[in-house]
Amino acid sequence: MRKRTEPVALEHERCAASGSSSSGSAAAALDADCRLKQNLRLAGKRPAEPRCAADAGMKRALGRRKGLWFRLRKILLCILGLYVAIPFLIKLCPGIQAKLIFLNFVRVPYFIDLKKPQDQGLNHTCNYYLEPEEDVTIGVWHTVPAVWWKDAQGKDQMWYEDALASSHPIILYLHGNAGTRGGDHRVELYKVLSSLGYHVVTFDYRGWGDSVGTPSERGMTYDALHVFDWIKARSGDNPVYIWGHSLGTGVATNLVRRLCERETPPDALILESPFTNIREEAKSHPFSVIYRYFPGFDWFFLDPITSSGIKFANDENVKHISCSLLILHAEDDPVVPFQLGRKLYNIAAPSRSFRDFKVQFIPFHSDLGYRHKYIYKSPELPRILREFLGKSEPGRQH
Repeated sequence: MRKRTEPVALEHERCAASGSSSSGSAAAALDADCRLKQNLRLAGKRPAEPRCAADAGMKRALGRRKGLWFRLRKILLCILGLYVAIPFLIKLCPGIQAKLIFLNFVRVPYFIDLKKPQDQGLNHTCNYYLEPEEDVTIGVWHTVPAVWWKDAQGKDQMWYEDALASSHPIILYLHGNAGTRGGDHRVELYKVLSSLGYHVVTFDYRGWGDSVGTPSERGMTYDALHVFDWIKARSGDNPVYIWGHSLGTGVATNLVRRLCERETPPDALILESPFTNIREEAKSHPFSVIYRYFPGFDWFFLDPITSSGIKFANDENVKHISCSLLILHAEDDPVVPFQLGRKLYNIAAPSRSFRDFKVQFIPFHSDLGYRHKYIYKSPELPRILREFLGKSEPGRQH
């Protein structure tokens, strides 16, 4: 330790001695030399500073990572909490499940005037309103056969009502959930059926579109019954067929069962993309995938549907229907699984109620891409309808 400090002391003594014996300029030069050497010795300690800066940078990076993980964990916990809370919310408020089934608040396409069907390319269509019950009003579209396109121009409601008594058959179309009678795929089907020579009468159930009232299975069925009776009062002996799509198949079988029970059945029933009952459909719906294996799924999600009075029991209704039945279903239907339509057919075909009537199931291959609502695009549809509705002799076809 003494050896390292001795040169420094000698250096100071030398500087002091030279300061007393030399001139002022030499002393200044020697003092500058001393300061320079001290600075050089101090500089030897500075390489440690960059290492400290690097450590501080690493700490900041780790802090950012911890903050990001904390936020991510917080988001995941919120999602998990919401996932667990939704079943309890639906169980406590069954009305939520009813709204999800009806989806009547989803009005697509938006910004269309349902009073003007001609805006949707239906220039041979009349819009009017019926009142099934007090404080309930439903909007109706009546499209005449395409061959009457020119005659229909500028005609009023009375002309359209009288036209129902012509020799052309009539299809009462019952649409599915969501949207209105002006939905794009529905309008395209009206055009196809009109081109084949059918009158097409369709309407929005209470609570849909511009119809007034609160949706319910009973109310929807009663609306359909009212429109059917309105048609029969004006159509004379013309055939009347009922066509239901998706949720509308539930309304259709409810209606036809009631008509058969009062011995006024329609001339045929056509079900497009049907299900067996609303519980099986809800369990098979793509929206239920994330909860399908949730403990107590039936109790949380399906029982509230039943408690809301919603059944749409097609599988039970077909056992009490006595008229020809045609089922159309696409294999690639993502909303109502194809196997439900096939299962419904397997229930209906051997039923005693169809003993004297045709029961036919027409599948559409998945390669065609018709999915849930595009069967109207099939070039085979006119032939299928002509062969099914045109034949009067009874007997089952598979």
